[in-house]
Amino acid sequence: MPVNPNDPRVSRTRQFIMQAFTELVEEQKNVYSISVQDITTRANINRATFYAHFDDKYVFLECWISRKFQILLMEALPQGRITGIGSLRAVVQTVFDVLARFRQYMVHPGNSRFEPLFEVAMQKELYHLLREWLNEESTGAPDKVETTALVASWGIFGAALQWSRDQQNRTSETMVPHVLEVAAAALATVLEE
Repeated sequence: MPVNPNDPRVSRTRQFIMQAFTELVEEQKNVYSISVQDITTRANINRATFYAHFDDKYVFLECWISRKFQILLMEALPQGRITGIGSLRAVVQTVFDVLARFRQYMVHPGNSRFEPLFEVAMQKELYHLLREWLNEESTGAPDKVETTALVASWGIFGAALQWSRDQQNRTSETMVPHVLEVAAAALATVLEE
């Protein structure tokens, strides 16, 4: 029987699972070696409970990184949403910061297999955040809004991802203004309608 996501007990159990995994990652820095059994033992739940919430470890990992990224984005945004170019800059900086931190975990053998899963989950969250902002601020056609959010999210995320893989003595502080300028120009086509 599927769990009801609106049930407070379900939310609390998911929090326990997420927190257990976060603690294990912080201790071990090795995502690959953390098993479902390790997570359930730390969360003080049984495996059946884990699988009632998540189909497998991969579904869990996608949910975990999405949630962590959402939290970091919301912490970077004073009002919990994009309100203009200043908050967009905070979002771009957060993407760079998260990917720099994320890169530290990918140096461990086995962790690289999760890299595409984490990247797609983060890009989706960025896309949803930008689309929500554009929907609130624009009177443009829905197709154009969605396309603009998609292009801008991939542009921001792709630039940050490439930088995180090969920083070549460039700091995020030097990259963020350039990425922000390009992203703002792309977004302006919809925001000005």
